Amino acid sequence: MGKLKLVVLMLLAAVTIQAQQKREFRGAWIQCVNGQFKGVGTEAMKRTLTYQLDELQKDGCNAIIFQVRPECDALYESSLEPWSYYLTGEQGSRPYPYWDPLQWMVQQCHRRGMELHAWINPYRAKTKVAHANARNHVIVRHPEWTFQYDGLTLLDPALKECRDYICEVVRDIVSRYDVDGLHIDDYFYPYPVPGVSIPDDASYARNNYGIGNRGDWRRHNVNLFIEQLYKTVHETKPWVKVGISPFGIYRNQRNDPNGSRTNGLQNYDDLYADVLFWDREGWMDYCVPQLYWEIGHKAADYNELIHWWNTHLVNTDLYIGEDVERTVKNRDPHHANRHQLAAKMALHQQLPRVKGTVLWYAKAAVDNIGNYGTSLRNVYWRTPALQPVMKQLTKKTPKKPRKLKHFEVEGTRVLFWQAPKAKSWDTEAVKYAVYRFELGERVDMDNTSKLIAVTGETFYEAPSPGIYVVTALNRVQGESKAVKVKVKR
Repeated sequence: MGKLKLVVLMLLAAVTIQAQQKREFRGAWIQCVNGQFKGVGTEAMKRTLTYQLDELQKDGCNAIIFQVRPECDALYESSLEPWSYYLTGEQGSRPYPYWDPLQWMVQQCHRRGMELHAWINPYRAKTKVAHANARNHVIVRHPEWTFQYDGLTLLDPALKECRDYICEVVRDIVSRYDVDGLHIDDYFYPYPVPGVSIPDDASYARNNYGIGNRGDWRRHNVNLFIEQLYKTVHETKPWVKVGISPFGIYRNQRNDPNGSRTNGLQNYDDLYADVLFWDREGWMDYCVPQLYWEIGHKAADYNELIHWWNTHLVNTDLYIGEDVERTVKNRDPHHANRHQLAAKMALHQQLPRVKGTVLWYAKAAVDNIGNYGTSLRNVYWRTPALQPVMKQLTKKTPKKPRKLKHFEVEGTRVLFWQAPKAKSWDTEAVKYAVYRFELGERVDMDNTSKLIAVTGETFYEAPSPGIYVVTALNRVQGESKAVKVKVKR
């Protein structure tokens, strides 16, 4: 790296650190349907995931969204659904040597101070990839619950049996695994194919709820599922967040005066996903619209869409789904010598309802395409961030850590403390935030550059002198009052 480039990067970092938020969701999707794990074996998959998690941790990520149910099969031990084809290469085949990828990922993410959100595809029962289904797969056990559409097999959103079945799977995941979130993406009714109709005439005739418009009926079916999903998760564990990642356009303005100035496929009209209704009803804890286009895109301008979501999503935490490859492939409209990452991040910081980013997809950031990963770790996500506050889940916080002291251990100063006492899940400390200030400096915990670590341990190395401040965090990162200690030379 040339000296001039390094100086510019350092100046950018200094400016950006002051602009960073103390609380920000910094996620990345790790998917399996691209085949990156299929049949590679236990140790090779662990090595790949370990490398990705290590690099994403260096990049500043604090949450991983891990695909665990791609087509009604599982990347975890399940009595309800078979082992995934995208894990072993044969649906229903147990991994050898045995391991449970979801359990392992929960442990690995928590060890790195990251959240783990289990990502499921609710309705998709089979992709277009040809393979045999296991005997206990839902297609085999209940073919009457499914329909075919353009080479896909889907659970019918109109059927209560399907809603109940999906929510049974969700309850099983949330109850048995220490996940921080349950995440679904943009596959509701299938993406439309010209000339191909959804074969749901029989379902509509059997139970249309008195709804005369087929589109309204389909939206009603999805609404029933989203409501049931949200209640299922929070009845099982009230701290587990429900996240939904819809397609990036809700409605075009030509169809709805409140729509965006875009010209593309629409959640409401084409996928029958009424995202703003879910927002009003409080059936999501966070929403990640997939704004995968570039600034200046003719049909779906990123600048138009991020402003639209910032205005219209009013109750739910808004995170932006970012396409890493498209961001670095396209030039900044105002700076032809650079790609669009800086311009997009500037929009994130300017818009008050944008509280986070999710990267599509993790491997692209890990591979550092267009220096995307380097920019995150050196500039935009250089200092740690806590998760956004979700007061709809709880307003309680833990008590402050107890008995904070420092000792010399083999020539290094180490901070030690004890967990506070707790009476409920939302007063229990599960992580700790560590801040460092210079000796004599005023303690300002809103100064984001002073947050140096988020850890699940009750100790922290403090090799350099300073004032160290420690707070306790509950499962949704509600923060306690602080305790502090001076470490002198």
